[in-house]
Amino acid sequence: MKQHFVMPVGVDDFRQVREKYYYVDKTDFIRKLIDGHAQATLITRPRRFGKTLTMSMLYYFFSNKDAEANRVLFEGSRVEQAGEQYMAEQGTRPVVFISLKDIKEDTFEGMLASFASSMQGMYQSFRWLLEGDALYAEEKEAYKTVLNGKADRTELQFSLKQLTAYLHRYYGKQVLVLIDEYDAPIQYAWDYGYYDEAIVFVRNYLSSVLKTNPHLDFAVLTGVLRIAKESIFSSLNNLEVASVASGEFLDVMGFTYEEIQKMAADFKVEDKLPEIKTWYDGYNFGGQEIYNPWSVICYFKQKCRPAAYWVNTSGNAILRKMLEKATAAQIKALTDLLHGKKITATIDEGVIYDGIYKNSNALFSMLLTTGYLTMVDYPDYAEGETRSTMRIPNREISYLFKGEVMAHLESVTPDNTLLGQLLDSLLMGNAEDFAEGLSNYLRLMASFYDTAARESFYHGLVLGLLATLMPRFEVVSNRESGYGRFDVAIFPCKNQTSGALLEFKVAESEAEMPERAKEALAQIEVNQYAAEFERRGVKNFWQYGIAFWGKKCHIEARGN
Repeated sequence: MKQHFVMPVGVDDFRQVREKYYYVDKTDFIRKLIDGHAQATLITRPRRFGKTLTMSMLYYFFSNKDAEANRVLFEGSRVEQAGEQYMAEQGTRPVVFISLKDIKEDTFEGMLASFASSMQGMYQSFRWLLEGDALYAEEKEAYKTVLNGKADRTELQFSLKQLTAYLHRYYGKQVLVLIDEYDAPIQYAWDYGYYDEAIVFVRNYLSSVLKTNPHLDFAVLTGVLRIAKESIFSSLNNLEVASVASGEFLDVMGFTYEEIQKMAADFKVEDKLPEIKTWYDGYNFGGQEIYNPWSVICYFKQKCRPAAYWVNTSGNAILRKMLEKATAAQIKALTDLLHGKKITATIDEGVIYDGIYKNSNALFSMLLTTGYLTMVDYPDYAEGETRSTMRIPNREISYLFKGEVMAHLESVTPDNTLLGQLLDSLLMGNAEDFAEGLSNYLRLMASFYDTAARESFYHGLVLGLLATLMPRFEVVSNRESGYGRFDVAIFPCKNQTSGALLEFKVAESEAEMPERAKEALAQIEVNQYAAEFERRGVKNFWQYGIAFWGKKCHIEARGN
């Protein structure tokens, strides 16, 4: 087919993309499925990574509805070039394609009503099954119950499996089932407090069609989260999972470097490749380099203007609640990430909602799964390894990490006004109020176990609080200046008047704090840490010597 040069922002119907928009050929996924597939395959990817478009592609290829009209969509594609044996599979199967992404209800009854509406629409698309004698009389009545939106809970749970049975009998061929965003109802159920009821329903709904179903050819599911088998796939032994950390089909969703190169050449902007890489590359799925497809498409649509396009594309209530319960150690790790550092954590992709707050590694696994982090190295699962090094993937996510993750930490601190007052005191040179505010934070957010980590803990905690100043200020840690390395410096950006220079000490007792704070302040002068401020032309800044002991602090200050 003819290639078009309009970017498909928000378009997830394969036919529309092929007929009207620029298309990146992902049809080799079809070849891979034909060559070999599990009875059920679950592919998890972050939001806006092309899951629905991929499922739409599978539908148009395999569906026996309008098969000849759909065949033209694959002219010149990779699957056609792979050989006639693959195109021979085109249009040969009855296909059921259902998306659960819009089942976003605040009550269990509302969720059931949404499922009833979805299945009503699905049964409507196959309404012709009521004609002829393919269905028995009682089956036609059961079909009409779903069709008319009158199915009860039990009938809904088995409605998808029953539809595969009807289609199998009518065509004499097993059915391909495509389920997009399978986890959306569960996420909303958890958020609104009806998880226990929802998980039973969704487990029965899925397992009835996926397990020992003689009418099923195979199934492909997509989602953001890999809900643990113990919760939803407990009885399913034939499920293959392809996630951001492991499994096959690594390049199916998202753009590879070769695809980005071709896109840049097609639009005659090869000079923009370094910029695209800096902003939108960096994802590493099982060793495969991947660019964020949504952001790249928006970048080209906006005439190659770099920006954080991935922002506000959807919510994640689970992640928000996990951030509400973040420990001081986790806040320090998040701050390290924001400052370009790497962290190491145990990866556990299988989300067990009942224990999500009991698992100290769950937060970083969630950030990995939802696209805020990427893996630098991969554990050898065969050897029982589970720990991995992670980082923020690119500039776009660094901005979003600050805006969505760190800002939410600010919003859920015990008193958001307290943080604002603390930072105002810091920048205005009010040492007494600054000390009081910082002590309040230490009492609220730190345990004596945390403070046993000595100066590194306090350093990380203060960095986490200061992260909310960006991008109005540049916050720098452990930078060489003068004759040594200062602990933290806050450099004002445009339209700001004053900065700050902070040096930390840990006292052995409460009585020792004033003396240690004076030592820290003197160290700033002796080592000429202010040299970096002078180099940048910053004339107004405050100098702080801060001494910590347990959950208390003492601050000495002077102006420049």
